[in-house]
Amino acid sequence: MLPDTPEQHAILFPRLNEAHLAELQRHGVIRPTVASEILFDRETPRHGIFIVLSGSIELLGVANGQESVLSELAPGEFTGELTQLSGRRSLVSCRVLRAGEVLEIDRAALRDLMQRDAAIGNVFLSAFVQRRLFLIANAIGDAVLIGSAHSSDTLRLRSFLVRNGHPYTYIDVDLDPDIQIVLDQFAIRLEDIPVLICRGDLVLRRPSNADAAVCFDLNAGVDQTDVFDVIIVGAGPAGLAAAVYGASEGLDVLVIESNAPGGQAGSSSRIENYLGFPLGISGQELADRAFIQAEKFGAKISIARNARTLECLHPPYQIGLDDGSTLQARTIVIATGSRYRPLSVEGANHFDGNGVYYGATQLEAPMCKDEEVAIVGGGNSAGQAAVFLAGFAKHVHLVVRGPNLNNTMSKYLVSRIEASKDISLRTLTTIEALEGESHLERIRWKCLKNDSHECHEIKHLFMMTGADPNTAWLGDCVSLDAQGFVKTGMSVMDSWKLKRPPFPLETSVPGVFAIGDVRSKSIKRVASAVGEGSMSIQFVHQALATQ
Repeated sequence: MLPDTPEQHAILFPRLNEAHLAELQRHGVIRPTVASEILFDRETPRHGIFIVLSGSIELLGVANGQESVLSELAPGEFTGELTQLSGRRSLVSCRVLRAGEVLEIDRAALRDLMQRDAAIGNVFLSAFVQRRLFLIANAIGDAVLIGSAHSSDTLRLRSFLVRNGHPYTYIDVDLDPDIQIVLDQFAIRLEDIPVLICRGDLVLRRPSNADAAVCFDLNAGVDQTDVFDVIIVGAGPAGLAAAVYGASEGLDVLVIESNAPGGQAGSSSRIENYLGFPLGISGQELADRAFIQAEKFGAKISIARNARTLECLHPPYQIGLDDGSTLQARTIVIATGSRYRPLSVEGANHFDGNGVYYGATQLEAPMCKDEEVAIVGGGNSAGQAAVFLAGFAKHVHLVVRGPNLNNTMSKYLVSRIEASKDISLRTLTTIEALEGESHLERIRWKCLKNDSHECHEIKHLFMMTGADPNTAWLGDCVSLDAQGFVKTGMSVMDSWKLKRPPFPLETSVPGVFAIGDVRSKSIKRVASAVGEGSMSIQFVHQALATQ
């Protein structure tokens, strides 16, 4: 687990120069240390960072239940990783090795310093990101997940932990026969799988994502009694863009996300037509970067919490959450996006997570190795998934109801699909039936061109077609179009009550905005969503000024 080379140590633990140290001492407190003293452990909430001035300290991690020394920090080196920005519990512990002095800088001072001094801020931010990647790669942290490849809940939890960047150790009961002995000792039955062990002692059986978020303190630092300047509901590209611009411009921002940052785009294997990334970028990586930016500027992000109701008679508006709590804000930005439409075939829900998936990521792809897979959909997400899965699967069938892909998919993806011998495009084709016991085993489809029927031994089906807006929680608050998407701007004039005209992106309720895929007539592209997210903050400022 230790950094292998001096070069790797230098990346993970850069040494601050004399000028940096002199500036930092203006923002912290110097304190003496004693050998074997614990500066912080994994139960210490919201601590700051420690910079070694003299003596040395060591970082301790836990992987597979075993504690080990990750690194020794010498004068000029410092502690901390991404939990310093969010206020969550640390994933490692810190102990004094040789007595000396450390400079302690609390979280508030650190965030202020990172925004004011770009040079020092970049040193900290780069180190924090690299350390989180190191912890993930080496499964160092406070989570052990015991599950099965045949369990849809296991896939759900793995996806939740991965997409939230939380390191974990995974043990598959189907591959590790010895783990059953441990489960038997704790009277854990097969139906209790998956089991999540949090912080080394708390055992959760078949936990929800919300249970995991509470266990790992993913929502630390959110005060539910605050009245926020703006609450952004949804942390897809649009919501994250709004969070970055809102927080960077001094607004008190809270983001509510039902699952993990990235939204639907977060499950895209590679986005190649997004400005500034000529080699492409995965939806997960794009979301991770935006999430870090938002936290860097001070946005608060609440994970695995669902908005259930919106009270919109007058500001401050109130959002009711699924846990019964209520949040208040002077303005609201709706960025809840849309979801892929489930397959309208009898019994299809039975195979959710057990052969039917709604995203093609590094978690699903290995399950498809050397097997045939099918993808339903003709949009860019389906095309990206087909190209990505072709690198794992024996063969990919792209099933499309329409006659071709010309009007629904970017040309570069169409060209790659046509050129790939591992992808078969099946136009004018619809899924008729899914068959299997506990897991999908066969797919039957119908070719509309010649009215023929085919049956294929396919165990993995990826659904990426249609889009239903996530607007049920809005009730009767804002005006929706015939498809259920949120109307904005001049299209709400028939229900607008103020003398001033509605701002662009503003709904029928003053101070409530809609952006991204959830907005009526929006362009369903990542770049458009990001643009709308950044634009919305300008209108939020104007709405706040008129309240």
